[in-house]
Amino acid sequence: MPTPDFRAAILVVSTTASKDPSTDFCVEALKDVFENQESGIWEVSDAKIVSDEVLDIQRSILAWADAENPVNLIVTTGGTGFAVSDVTPEAVTPLLHKQAPGLVHGMLATSLDVTPFAVMSRTVAGVRKNTIIITLPGSPKASRENLRAIVKLLPHACKQAAGADSRQLHAGGVERLEKEAGVWPGPHALRLIEQFTPSPSSTMVMVDGNMIGNVLAENVTATEAVPAYRASTVDGYAVIAQEDGSSSRGVFPVASISHASPVEVPPLGSGQVARITTGAPLPPGANAVVMVEDTNLKSATLDGKEELEVEIMADNVKPGENVREIGSDIEDGEVILRKGTEISTNGGELGLLASVGKAEVAVYKKPVVGILSTGDEIVQHSRPGSLRLGEVRDCNRPTLMAAVKSYGFEAVDLGIARDTPGDLEQKLRDAFQEVDVIITSGGVSMGELDLLKPTIERSLGGTIHFGRVSMKPGKPTTFATVTVPSKVGSSNQKLIFSLPGNPVSAIVTFHLFVLPSLHFASGISPAGLPKILVTLGHDFRLDPQRPEYHRAIATIGTDGLIYAKSTGRQRSSRVGSLKSANALLCLPTGKAVLEKGAQVKALLMGKLGSELAL
Repeated sequence: MPTPDFRAAILVVSTTASKDPSTDFCVEALKDVFENQESGIWEVSDAKIVSDEVLDIQRSILAWADAENPVNLIVTTGGTGFAVSDVTPEAVTPLLHKQAPGLVHGMLATSLDVTPFAVMSRTVAGVRKNTIIITLPGSPKASRENLRAIVKLLPHACKQAAGADSRQLHAGGVERLEKEAGVWPGPHALRLIEQFTPSPSSTMVMVDGNMIGNVLAENVTATEAVPAYRASTVDGYAVIAQEDGSSSRGVFPVASISHASPVEVPPLGSGQVARITTGAPLPPGANAVVMVEDTNLKSATLDGKEELEVEIMADNVKPGENVREIGSDIEDGEVILRKGTEISTNGGELGLLASVGKAEVAVYKKPVVGILSTGDEIVQHSRPGSLRLGEVRDCNRPTLMAAVKSYGFEAVDLGIARDTPGDLEQKLRDAFQEVDVIITSGGVSMGELDLLKPTIERSLGGTIHFGRVSMKPGKPTTFATVTVPSKVGSSNQKLIFSLPGNPVSAIVTFHLFVLPSLHFASGISPAGLPKILVTLGHDFRLDPQRPEYHRAIATIGTDGLIYAKSTGRQRSSRVGSLKSANALLCLPTGKAVLEKGAQVKALLMGKLGSELAL
């Protein structure tokens, strides 16, 4: 494993959590933020919980910042409000050698977009010796939002704090720094999407295979122990072992047989043994099990069907040997799955729930997604006959519906809207009654018939949060929200993602913008496609004006590295550039060529293949 570039430490300031660490969710929330950055750049080397005491806070910070090998970054969470016990800023401020008000402003600006109560956070940031120290709010959501707002800028700050040459660091200007940090308009668009995506709401679901992909909305506690009885871990013979482990050798009568079935077994008397199978309950009185391999059959009934006597050949058998005690796997009252856990396809989480008899649990609702194609030129893809001049078969709608379903969300076919304001408006209004998110394709460029933006703003009273993204492909991508009255008198916020009409642009922007929103709404974290580091299998020419998401085929080489090669010409109307693509390479702007062997970030869209290194 490569050595991480930067080391971070997390300090939770909470008297409650210091007494019961199970109540803390901030450490995992902040670890997720660090782990979601560029592969291998951050390592959370330590995490600690202390009470709301100035000296406890200061001792922990000094131990990390003044050590012989100090961490690059310390983030605290909690104790930044106006409560009497909130003393984190008072503890941290005297330790700082330099203040960092810009970091504070960046976090505050992001939080204020979410809630005006962000002004109540008394955030502090600065530098002690070579370590950057930042205080974050105490709620997992707020601490995560604040850290996300600045985390891409922190590597640069850490380099400076560690003593790097500032002239070399700033060579190439702010534009180069922004590109290296990945703070392009694309990430800004994602922040807006997260901000305006409704928070997850919960519902009860049955514990069965249909809940795969859901995220738990609350902790799940066991209401019974597993196992519920003392059980054997092997096939063999239940015995009464002595505490001192004295020899248990000898010939013993077989008093009974215990199978893994709900049948009452008689108590075991002194000098007796009982035949027992794996998972079966120990007879009352028995306290150990000898494996069948350590025994020898001495006598049986004439028909050979029942054992009468066996010889125990094992020495020093002690109580508890080969026995699963009551609650040894799961204790009654134990938290078996925490809020935020996704029910995966490997069956582990579902198996845990079933093992303790859970019939239903609370999960976050998944949004229902509607897919609508727009344009007079669009015809059903399956329509027989040749195309007339100007007609285009609709490949976006079936492709986007398949993509939505592949990630476990319900997709509703909304059909095709024509280039008339009335038809488009009515289809959108009808869709609001049955879906939470609408994906449209086409109609977001600058042509006179591109009606989506004016329809959203003027006819539906919606808000367009962005209508252009500086990226390739997908520049005209639009994100909007519309408030729709509900049947019970309240209102619901519906999301509209208007994607470009070119097929490649539509599917790329779905993965970059729509999928993270669906994850935000469903409680899935980290949101969006997983990020990996790939090695280029050949030269890649950069676009001089916009960062590019290049369709590629990623495979694992024999050396263990992940290699990527282009799917060919990347024109956004060329559907073939998506064929076999399982990754989107995140290429920065530039006039140069990224040479074969260079490493870049990539977003993984599908399974990795395994081939010889390219």
